[in-house]
Amino acid sequence: MTAEAMPLVDRLAGASRIGLGLAAVGRPAYINLGRESDLPAERTVEAMRARAHELLDAAYAAGVRYFDVARSYGRAEEFLAQWLDRRQPGGVVVGSKWGYTYTAGWRLDAEVNEVKDHSVAAYERQLGETRALLGDRLDLYQIHSLTPESSALQDPELHERLAAQGAVVGFSTSGPAQAETIRAALAIRVGGRPLFRSVQATWNLLEPSAGPALAEAHDAGCLVIVKEALANGRLAGEEPGDAVALAAALHQPWVSIVLSGAATVDQLTSNLRAEKVTDRFGRDLSMPADRYWRERSRLPWG
Repeated sequence: MTAEAMPLVDRLAGASRIGLGLAAVGRPAYINLGRESDLPAERTVEAMRARAHELLDAAYAAGVRYFDVARSYGRAEEFLAQWLDRRQPGGVVVGSKWGYTYTAGWRLDAEVNEVKDHSVAAYERQLGETRALLGDRLDLYQIHSLTPESSALQDPELHERLAAQGAVVGFSTSGPAQAETIRAALAIRVGGRPLFRSVQATWNLLEPSAGPALAEAHDAGCLVIVKEALANGRLAGEEPGDAVALAAALHQPWVSIVLSGAATVDQLTSNLRAEKVTDRFGRDLSMPADRYWRERSRLPWG
């Protein structure tokens, strides 16, 4: 592990390897399946804040120390900042992301929920917004949803500003070309040193195509975070079930953290059982990456 990423690794030593992401509870609409029964019928800001804080309390009590938010997750950064202020928990590591702007206005029926922008102007604006909420508690700041065509891969001014902002610099990926994106990002240097020290990517039993590139990122000293290990709820059913699907990700030798996107405490409790599951689920459920991402794009915001 590189010197830049080591402080995060040291702080997470002995903690759960499952982190808690607040994408599902930071805004009223999201693409995870089952939200109509998982969340309060009236998804007011107050109700969603209460649910987020309930999950954060339960996660921290269970040994979770990594918490994941983003500018586009509605009020997730705000909810997390309020919880941190109230609880003053020790040993936590906070990661956030910039690059998408939340545009739904806390509506369930918005035609557009988020808008992607990887420009320097968007970065500076969103960094200021994140710092206003999280201050120096921001440990990891990631470009949200890099793809091969993202301007952020080819913008030296942005790279210089990212390198100078203080937190560990990372990126998340999406789409069928995650492996290509990861390799391109790992090649970026600022001042002769790698820019990115953390990678967050989708890996699950349906879509494992990024695995070899994530292994390369791990070997290069990066923190590797897996998101969407349950495929937005598609793997949370009877087979393989959430704990086994999460365990399949935890068993990958290159994984540092696997995110839970639980929307209820019961889901979180079930997710956390993954750390005790020895079943690696050997049956091949994988599908072509293009098909997986097409199907994911059709999931409704509910």
